[in-house]
Amino acid sequence: MSDSVRLDKYVWAIRCYKTRSEATDACNGNKVQLNGAPAKPSKAVKVGDRIAVRKGSAQLTYKVLQLTENRQGAKLVPAYAENTTPQSELDKLHAPVETFFVRRERGAGRPTKKERRDIEALWDGFDPGDFSEED
Repeated sequence: MSDSVRLDKYVWAIRCYKTRSEATDACNGNKVQLNGAPAKPSKAVKVGDRIAVRKGSAQLTYKVLQLTENRQGAKLVPAYAENTTPQSELDKLHAPVETFFVRRERGAGRPTKKERRDIEALWDGFDPGDFSEED
C-alpha cells in the first residue's frame, strides 16, 4: 500500500459521498478541505491529515487514521477515519426543514392581484420562531 491516496477516492471510500463522481465534484466545488485549505480531487491524503466535508449547512470533520482506496462498509469506517465533528454541526444535519405551502384549487388559474397581496401579507406575517420546538 502506498503512503498516500487521492482525496476524492478517500472521501468516497469512507462513505462521505455515494459515488466517486460526487466526491470529485465536491472537491472541485470547494466543499472538501484538506488540513484547512480547499483541495483538488487529486491531492494526496496521508495518515494524520484532517479532512473537512461540507454537507448542506453542516461541516463534517475527520482525522485520517489509515489509508484505503476501496470503499469500506459503514461498520469498518471508524478504523480508517475518526469523526471529529462537533455535536453542534451534527445537529444541523438533523434539523427540521420548515416548509410553508399555499394551496390553490386545481383549475383556479393564476391569483388575482388581491389574492397575491393577501398571500404576500400572509408571508410577511409568518415568523419561523412561532414554530420552534423550544416551548
